Amino acid sequence: MEDSPKYRGLRQQLVALLQQKGIKDAAVLEAMGIVPRHWFMDKGLTAFAYEDKAYPIAADQTISQPYTVAFQTQLLELQPGAKVLEIGTGSGYQTAVLLQLGATVYTVERQQTLFKKTQRLFRQYGYRPKRQVFGDGYKGLATAAPYDAILVTAGAPKVPQALLAQLALGGYLVIPVGAEEQVMTRFTRTSETTFDKKTFGVFRFVPLLEDKN
Repeated sequence: MEDSPKYRGLRQQLVALLQQKGIKDAAVLEAMGIVPRHWFMDKGLTAFAYEDKAYPIAADQTISQPYTVAFQTQLLELQPGAKVLEIGTGSGYQTAVLLQLGATVYTVERQQTLFKKTQRLFRQYGYRPKRQVFGDGYKGLATAAPYDAILVTAGAPKVPQALLAQLALGGYLVIPVGAEEQVMTRFTRTSETTFDKKTFGVFRFVPLLEDKN
């Protein structure tokens, strides 16, 4: 699918809207002005790709609202080369934004339909996560830990202890916590055993599912 001047213009309008809504990180805004969101949406919905709304994708999941993507990404305070674990590859859009920011991205997805689809999309459009894993996001990805940042893109009824354990010292875990609605929460690892916690308002996400096996 092409990235036409029309889509590029719509992205700049979206970036201006995100600025109006309080997104201040220039690198995040620039990345979202570059990554074609319409590549990660079903063909029947591409006309709506640059509206600030979530839309359905396969496996009863959604592609997050651009404001939510920008908000979560801004909370990570990424430096180029940062090692990031993404829990919930989903459509692949958030992954692409992290890669555009220069992060080294490890991404985990438990829905096989989405895992296979994003594998194809990343190959097609030249996005290269360090590792793309089909598995249970609650467990993180211990084999590549620790991470400078961990981003959870689904609502977690509880904070997975495995994710806290896989954070580097000084690293951030950004996770929406709650059942019906979620409070955006950032944990900062301050020592081997302690974490600083801050909250950043209420959001709504699809649930983070846990394998019970």
